[in-house]
Amino acid sequence: MRIRTSPGTVRWLRTARTLSRLQHRPAPARPSHRAQLLALVAVLDEAVAAQTPADAAVAACGDPGPVSRQTARMCSRQSSTLHRLRTRLQDLELSDPDLLRAQAHAARLLAYDLWMLRESLDLAFTLRPDPRTEATRLRLNGLGRHADDLRRLRDGLREEAG
Repeated sequence: MRIRTSPGTVRWLRTARTLSRLQHRPAPARPSHRAQLLALVAVLDEAVAAQTPADAAVAACGDPGPVSRQTARMCSRQSSTLHRLRTRLQDLELSDPDLLRAQAHAARLLAYDLWMLRESLDLAFTLRPDPRTEATRLRLNGLGRHADDLRRLRDGLREEAG
């Protein structure tokens, strides 16, 4: 003779078995402070390297005369590169408060670089050119102080990493 188990009991046993399996898994270990610092510095190294062509693209938008389509493509490529780097920077899982502050500061600096690329394109390829817009465009000469700030931030973190 076979003993029948009620459907509610079977569900309860399956749930208990699943929960017991979940409870035995250890939590993943967090990376060490040094590993987090090195990961942050690696992304910042790439960001600083990407700033040179981005700076040239912004400056090219400010050159006198008509702006070439090649300049527009260069700005677009650099914008994509900086956007990917900013996303990678924000995806880093950091736990140290100092590193989190540095990460947020670097993300703001990269956001400024992205804004400068977009604004320089808007000024260079405006639909309604006027003397004020042209005068503003001609004053474009690169990314400026924020690029230097990102470089200094990277250098400070690199020095801390040793």
